[in-house]
Amino acid sequence: MTDDTWAGLADKFADEAYASVKGYVRTYVMHHQLLENLPEPPAPVLDVGGGAGHQSFPLAQAGYDVTLLDPSPAMLDKAQHRLEGLPDETRRRVSLLEANGEDAAEAVEGRRFGAVLCHGVLGYLEQPEPLVDQLCRCAAPGGVVSIMTGNAKAMAVRPALERRWDDALVAFDSTREVGVLGVPGRADTVEELSELVESQGVEPVRWYGVWLFVDWLEFSGAELDPSDSDQVAATAAVEFEASRRDPYRQLSRVFHLVGRKRPD
Repeated sequence: MTDDTWAGLADKFADEAYASVKGYVRTYVMHHQLLENLPEPPAPVLDVGGGAGHQSFPLAQAGYDVTLLDPSPAMLDKAQHRLEGLPDETRRRVSLLEANGEDAAEAVEGRRFGAVLCHGVLGYLEQPEPLVDQLCRCAAPGGVVSIMTGNAKAMAVRPALERRWDDALVAFDSTREVGVLGVPGRADTVEELSELVESQGVEPVRWYGVWLFVDWLEFSGAELDPSDSDQVAATAAVEFEASRRDPYRQLSRVFHLVGRKRPD
């Protein structure tokens, strides 16, 4: 493999981000969105760019057979460490695989999956087409393709809430920003991504927002306490409901597109 560009961010991403209220909301909301669309367990799931397994390990705990594919040895080390803390039965349902998402079909040796996940990866790529092609190739006929990425129609939200007014004006017509991890990224629209997966034989089924109110609170400077379990659970419930409704989902800085692979 090439140099691990995520090595310096593994702790910040896998430990700090997911330990926050926003991290918990992301995991909770997307888990329930996935359960609305995934085939019944133990269907095989491929998590491309799955990092430390925060999204796919709960699926393994729910009975799915999970293959987590990631190019970063540092992130896979995080995944292995988290995996060791799970029950034996769950660990037996998880495989870790080091590979680039753009080589996913070759890395899994042509195997096809009941669900292919790719969450928070597309925005770090200059061109989304090669990775989306691989995701769709790896899905079995009737299988689910699940992609989460930045919402290009809500780019002005973050700079406006941070009162960076000049940046917010520019962001109305931009699809690029430096993300909260300090890494440059780009965003997509639901319509463009839907057209892209459809061109690869995947029928768009549904799309969701991911988080809304926690974003607004965080970027406006509010302190959210992850140790207040009642408050966190209530927040997640509200965010899940907002993620499925207009106009709320349209204002989410991140969206989740679910599609289904057509028969061969």
